[in-house]
Amino acid sequence: MCLLKPKLSNSRALRIIAAAAEEFSRYGFDGARIARIARRAGVNKQLLFYYFHSKRGLFSAVLGHGAAELERALSDLPVPGRDPLDRIRAALALQFDFLARHPDLVLLLTSAGRSDARPFAPAIKQLVVLLAEGQGRGRVRDDVDPHLAAAQALVLMVAYLGLESLIATSAPPLGADEPALRERWKEAAVRLVLDGVAAH
Repeated sequence: MCLLKPKLSNSRALRIIAAAAEEFSRYGFDGARIARIARRAGVNKQLLFYYFHSKRGLFSAVLGHGAAELERALSDLPVPGRDPLDRIRAALALQFDFLARHPDLVLLLTSAGRSDARPFAPAIKQLVVLLAEGQGRGRVRDDVDPHLAAAQALVLMVAYLGLESLIATSAPPLGADEPALRERWKEAAVRLVLDGVAAH
């Protein structure tokens, strides 16, 4: 599991991470200011740099914290049945719901560089394992690359949630009622992934 280093799991470090998540999601990496983050967290800049060393280190810690929460949520996933496709369906739905509840994290992921997103590897790996188990039981196609399919599922969900308002207003036939549209999109995204990987 992706855990924060001990010195980053105390209350001050977690306050800094929460303040930084808000700052980065509001202003982006380039527009974010360390002074504002420190002020919002109630600490001085020296303490912030002691914990995170740099602005990039702080950004990575924010993503790492979000990734650890997603990984924990997936670890607590109840097994709905013995069928691997049921477990994959439940994991995909949980992943979508988690991201929908964390819009700041979605914004950060859309602006993250390749190295910044590395903390999400363990969370993605859980879906990779489910897909590989499905292949072993003949329920997932053998020609599916589990790593690629798991990454594509995450991209599909992040892309929708990051562009949700645009999609709702630019595609009137879909309906502008965002909560209903979000649920329909989740169901369609889960079905799209499952239809793409299921053995027939």
